[in-house]
Amino acid sequence: MSDTSNGGCCGGSCGCNSNEGLTITTRPEGIMSQNNITLKIDGMTCGHCVASVTEELREVEGVTNVEVFLSAGGTSTANVTTNSQVDNAVLTQAVQEAGYTVVSTDA
Repeated sequence: MSDTSNGGCCGGSCGCNSNEGLTITTRPEGIMSQNNITLKIDGMTCGHCVASVTEELREVEGVTNVEVFLSAGGTSTANVTTNSQVDNAVLTQAVQEAGYTVVSTDA
């Protein structure tokens, strides 16, 4: 589904429009022990949003894999894999730095 009302998260300036269902995945290499955390995120509307959240979460120490599932206009999901214990508050802050709101976390 395409969001033509606002041209995506950036008003269309990046040319992305909305890409509901878009997923960006980064794959880990040689992980010994893994922890999985699910973040529910509001405010994402397009592929640019997915890329921004993915980038910020990947920068958190201990994060080895990020999969973001866009639900434009709804609550999106980010599945985060870590190789050590990572405080949910640190992940929430990373999402906030990308400009979005974490509404819940499940470890």
